[in-house]
Amino acid sequence: MKLNLVLSIFLILILASCSGEGSTSSGILSGGIGLGSLIAVLASWERNKSVLWAILHFLFGWIYVIYYVITR
Repeated sequence: MKLNLVLSIFLILILASCSGEGSTSSGILSGGIGLGSLIAVLASWERNKSVLWAILHFLFGWIYVIYYVITR
């Protein structure tokens, strides 16, 4: 389980840093979804297995990521 979370976060970091040339994004995924929100959804799903919690944590983004790291 932890390996899946780590690999998912690593993949997201790689995708976020590989923006194409001529892209208007600056370190944020092109769909308008921030990196913190994606990590929050992954962490929320890993812990709760609930779509509703994942959506709520998506809205809070980095705040939930920090909370998740502190409370582990």
